[in-house]
Amino acid sequence: MHLDGFGLFVKDMSAMIRFYRDVLGFEIKESENTENVYLLKDGTLFLLYGRKDFERMTNRQYSFAKGINGHSEIALYVDTFEEVDTEFDRTVKLGARPVLEPTTEPWGQRTCYIADPEGNLIEIGSFGKPFER
Repeated sequence: MHLDGFGLFVKDMSAMIRFYRDVLGFEIKESENTENVYLLKDGTLFLLYGRKDFERMTNRQYSFAKGINGHSEIALYVDTFEEVDTEFDRTVKLGARPVLEPTTEPWGQRTCYIADPEGNLIEIGSFGKPFER
């Protein structure tokens, strides 16, 4: 098996599309008014699924986290410590919910956390050098 992408189950599709596209720079792969939205970020497929549509498809009901969702995170990397601070400020001004202001951790990473409109955690971090796999 190969990892194809990562998805979130969302309540308000249009708000989530606008956030991931306009605030975080994800590239949308089709029209906004579809039930499942495919976005790309740095070659990684990111999917937004309508919660009700998924429940209908699977003929089940699910419980979804309320408030800030502490079950997972999406990690974004920037090249410099200064960019961590800049991106935190920029995204919060554009509607991200602040969770952890930029801080330098004992292991040498500068990191911060924000949440998207539905409370999913997003880390913005850097080890002070350009991204590499």
